[in-house]
Amino acid sequence: MAGLPMTPLTKSPSDILYLYGARALRGFGDGFAIIILPVYLSAIGFSPQQIGIVASASLLGTAALTLIVGFVAPRYELRSLFLAGAGLIALTGVIFPATETIVPVLLVAFIGSINPSGGDLGMLVPLEHALLTKETADRDRTAVFARYSLIGSLTSAVGSLAAALPEILASHGWPRLGAIQLMFYVYAALGLLAAFLYRRLPRDHSHAANVPKAALGPSRNIVYKLAALFSLDAFAGGFVVQSLLALWLFQRFNLSLEAASLYFFCSSLLGAISFPVAAWLAGRIGLINTMVFTHIPSSLCLIAAAFSSSLTVVLSLLLVRSALSQMDVPTRSSYVMAVVTPAERTAAASVSRS
Repeated sequence: MAGLPMTPLTKSPSDILYLYGARALRGFGDGFAIIILPVYLSAIGFSPQQIGIVASASLLGTAALTLIVGFVAPRYELRSLFLAGAGLIALTGVIFPATETIVPVLLVAFIGSINPSGGDLGMLVPLEHALLTKETADRDRTAVFARYSLIGSLTSAVGSLAAALPEILASHGWPRLGAIQLMFYVYAALGLLAAFLYRRLPRDHSHAANVPKAALGPSRNIVYKLAALFSLDAFAGGFVVQSLLALWLFQRFNLSLEAASLYFFCSSLLGAISFPVAAWLAGRIGLINTMVFTHIPSSLCLIAAAFSSSLTVVLSLLLVRSALSQMDVPTRSSYVMAVVTPAERTAAASVSRS
């Protein structure tokens, strides 16, 4: 990173490392949270239908908060918003295990930070994208986003393995529900650690003098067109968010928590490997072609998995899908950042990811 041009804030490469570190912490937490969430809700008596409603509330809340943050971000320091997001993670981890009835659970799911899809979603993502882009040369942008996504997926894979911890603790005499609730407190601790890293980012005292009249200006039309296109993919993906996929595997194949942890570890690992491949591929066939020609076969694998009654075949197809379906993540992020002005980056990232 030594050859990158410095921004007006004279930022150092260490700032990018802080963002990578925070992404790693969030990835680890999301890795076990998406598996623990349906298990916890089942343990306190929620039906599959109620769990689906909770997942929907979480996705709706995530989308709403991401949009709000994207449009208000130009009026506030990014560092302050980063700290607020980390605080929300800690608060979610503390409150979730204290709620056991549908109304407060729905409220926490809507406002909180646990994302059942396990992807790069949430209020912190557009903020991190904007800052990464600001500190990166255009020629390196796709590679930087691929590295950012790689770190998130690798740590999410490790987090998936950590989801087996409640079963291990239960086998040594811990109450199973108490062991599951413990994982939410670990999630809260990760939020505090992320806040420590975000706090080390420099303050931007010039943001008040550069507040745009509108969050989206000259690039508004193309951002809305891209958002409409990406929303079709997001709508379809909403049917197979990670928490609901885990619930389906538990219900249909009686998959154990340990086996589910191993599957999601392998899934996240394959997704992580795909990110640098996506950056390499984009350099040869372009960003758009990389997004399109990796998504088609991944969708076919998902369709085939739905019709199979063999657990081995289902998991194999889902793993192939995992190796392909996330290759559009760094390429899409890089493309959006390339077609908007610097002042529009946070809003563009939030709209295109909501």
